[in-house]
Amino acid sequence: MNFRFQNLLGAPYRGGNVVISSNTVLLSPVGNRVAVTDLLKSETTTLPIQSSSNVTRIAVSADATFLLAVDDRNRCLFINLRRRALLHRITFKHRVTAAKFSPEGSLIAVAAGKLVQIWRSPAFRREYFPFELVRTFADFDAKVTSLDWSPDSKYLVAGSKDLTARILCLKKLNTGGVKKRPFLLLGHRDSVAGSFFGVNSKTNRVCKAYTVTRDCYLFSWGFTSDDDSGEGSEPPSPGTPERDVEENLEDSENDGVEKRKKISENGGVKKRKKTDIEDGDEGYLSRGKWELLRKDGFMQGSAKVTACDYHRGLDMVVVGFSNGVFGLYQMPDFVCIHLLSISREKITTAVFNELGNWLTFGCAKLGQLLVWEWRSESYILKQQGHYFDVNCVAYSPDSQLLATGADDNKVKVWTLSSGFCFVTFSEHTNAITALHFIPSNNVLLSASLDGTIRAWDLLRYRNFKTFTTPSPRQFVSLTADISGEVICAGTSDSFEVFVWSMKTGRLMDVLSGHEAPVHGLVFSPTNTVLASSSYDKTVRLWNVFDGKGAVETFPHTHDVLTVVYRPDGRQLACSTLDGQIHFWDPIDGLLMYTIEGSRDIAGGRLMTDRRSAANSTSGKFFTTLCYSADGSYILAGGSSRYICMYDVTDQVLLRRFQITHNLSLDGVLDIFNSKNMTEAGPLDLIDDDNSDIEEGVDKQTRGKLGLDLPGSMPNRGRPIIQTKSLRIAPTGRNFVAATTEGVLVYSVDESFIFDPTDLDINVTPEAVEEALRENQPSKALILSLRLNEDSFIKKCIFAVSPGDIPAVATSMPYKYIQRLVEALADLLENCPHLEFTLRWSQELCKAHGSSIQQNSRNLLPSLKSLQKAITRIHQDLADTCSSNEYMLRYLCSSGAKK
Repeated sequence: MNFRFQNLLGAPYRGGNVVISSNTVLLSPVGNRVAVTDLLKSETTTLPIQSSSNVTRIAVSADATFLLAVDDRNRCLFINLRRRALLHRITFKHRVTAAKFSPEGSLIAVAAGKLVQIWRSPAFRREYFPFELVRTFADFDAKVTSLDWSPDSKYLVAGSKDLTARILCLKKLNTGGVKKRPFLLLGHRDSVAGSFFGVNSKTNRVCKAYTVTRDCYLFSWGFTSDDDSGEGSEPPSPGTPERDVEENLEDSENDGVEKRKKISENGGVKKRKKTDIEDGDEGYLSRGKWELLRKDGFMQGSAKVTACDYHRGLDMVVVGFSNGVFGLYQMPDFVCIHLLSISREKITTAVFNELGNWLTFGCAKLGQLLVWEWRSESYILKQQGHYFDVNCVAYSPDSQLLATGADDNKVKVWTLSSGFCFVTFSEHTNAITALHFIPSNNVLLSASLDGTIRAWDLLRYRNFKTFTTPSPRQFVSLTADISGEVICAGTSDSFEVFVWSMKTGRLMDVLSGHEAPVHGLVFSPTNTVLASSSYDKTVRLWNVFDGKGAVETFPHTHDVLTVVYRPDGRQLACSTLDGQIHFWDPIDGLLMYTIEGSRDIAGGRLMTDRRSAANSTSGKFFTTLCYSADGSYILAGGSSRYICMYDVTDQVLLRRFQITHNLSLDGVLDIFNSKNMTEAGPLDLIDDDNSDIEEGVDKQTRGKLGLDLPGSMPNRGRPIIQTKSLRIAPTGRNFVAATTEGVLVYSVDESFIFDPTDLDINVTPEAVEEALRENQPSKALILSLRLNEDSFIKKCIFAVSPGDIPAVATSMPYKYIQRLVEALADLLENCPHLEFTLRWSQELCKAHGSSIQQNSRNLLPSLKSLQKAITRIHQDLADTCSSNEYMLRYLCSSGAKK
């Protein structure tokens, strides 16, 4: 089965700037990928394109066609956003701190170190080198921090760490051989965090500018033209919008009635020659001077400005501070509209949408992303991911929900269809180690190192039961029987397995026998046998209800890391520290076969490793296993960048999934570049940019807090890539992996693959069409199933009349039932003909019920998909009917009276 990457859950925002395109589509960097959130449909997806390291800057063209993504290694990706296709790559020579498309979309301004570079934007045409450098401005003495285009795409205002902002003219003006330097906006006492152009609302030309500095001050600048004639110079000031009209009317008194008529025909503005207009427009900001109008302070104490944005249409500024507070100000009078605290950490991005009614805020440290409507003071979007590693994941029985537990002591439940977290449980006081859904009802169980097992009600969103032990224990594994009446949890300190009753909450039994931490625990899907694995090199089977200790023990030569049951309960798989996967027959107690996987999962050298990846033995084992829904293959992952898929029957490697190419994580590369190695260690582990580590904390404060020793370089290391948990959906159509990058969701590749099941010379699309024309729906459906082409199968299903469905369903051979059920499940998800499809499903189950029951193992994924679709439709209809119940009663009563 071919899987492809579908989505990334766990963190809606990781750092860098966010962008809103098309007014309602939010783009945010998540590691080395970019997440796309539709705020109207309430759906989020992640682009399948990966950068070589964490994305720090993104920019979107005005028509929302192209996306520019730059990572922290200065490598840039140019992406077609609508087709989700990578078009071009380019590498900049300096660290990119800002990037922005021009309003008309043909140019890209990039702040790379001390330079401002203007590039020609690539288009859909094929070119040898699509990026063309148009102009470079090298007038700055320190890093450029912010950029903003004028509405006509002819000027840029750029702020820098050299305490200045400069007005840059894109086109070189004819100044008679004299070098024209950019206008300097001086007077700042700290680096400029944001610089913006303001325009006249009537002429849409630049007449003012704003600069925001890190020390919480906002400077307002006004432009005054040297040309008093008004031709091609300063636009009318907001206070005298009719100045040009009055001047023209005075001229008309001297020139006579005819000139007055021409002026009135031109709307009260003197008509200029085409050449005069062009010359004036190119240099209208060069024939005047800028002056400081006012300086306003945000009054936030020791906090620093960490993010800001300006909306030209509303003339408003939004500012985010390092203390988690944001302010919204109306300009030019600097009127504070809102001043609210939304986070405990610094706000790293703040953005207006196109209309200016929504504000977007991001906090990189906590993984928070908020969209707030400032007029109604309500949230449009409020998402926060796990800000520590995700340890465990669990699918709901209908495959619609996904639960995640992490080191941040929180349990989150996500809707897979939308990619949003809809509930967070934070009652645990230590890291979450295991999760388990109870199949029979809406209950989620969680185990934690705080010594408690908690049961969560997913209908009322509350913790309704807590299981504890007489003395505190640290739980690292968790499971429940099929009925959900018995709860079992394994410990890491006492090496015991505790058994509770779900109804009473009382501790029923304590299973002793293991001599090391019990990290694997699972009930048999078909009976009451409990399997446990431990670092004491054994797998033990227990009969929980007999209470007579271990029924059977399977010894191994190395520590056993995890254990799983096959869905039919006839096979047991466990992984050991030497990189092997052992398959046992739990009924006869015999070892069936073994897979040697140490070479398959090997790969990746850590920065601190003294040995090469080929000679290192660390991480060459599997810490998590998961069977497919039909038990035909098994997924295995561990402390590596790979997830391995093995065929269980043939014990062969089917595929290796590389979970990331992100070089910001440790363990991705096999061979290091020797030029990056120094006597002090790898260059990547030496942070040589102290001023950017904590933007809201100055050096004096850092010394008091003891964050860095004097004269030392902080070594903060890098996260190590690994897979902590794997789960396959009950439908078999998806699987998730809890990795260092987040929770990766893979789904079956739906792209066209020609895979006929019983093809011969007579099975053709023409034969299917001929059978339909001859009114033989049963023959046409069988031919389409043999051809195994989705469009023909669905066409033949709809060709059957409702009255003939029972007969056609009965005539279907059993070997085509699985494919037919898959087609019906897909129709229920995407087709409006609900009753017709449900009738098909019902008659198919009636006609082949016994065969389906006898071969439930092979048909289980398809049946789970059908169940998922029916459950979702039932919930939607139940919600609709419940909300309209009183309206229906009213209409019925009104009809009865008439």
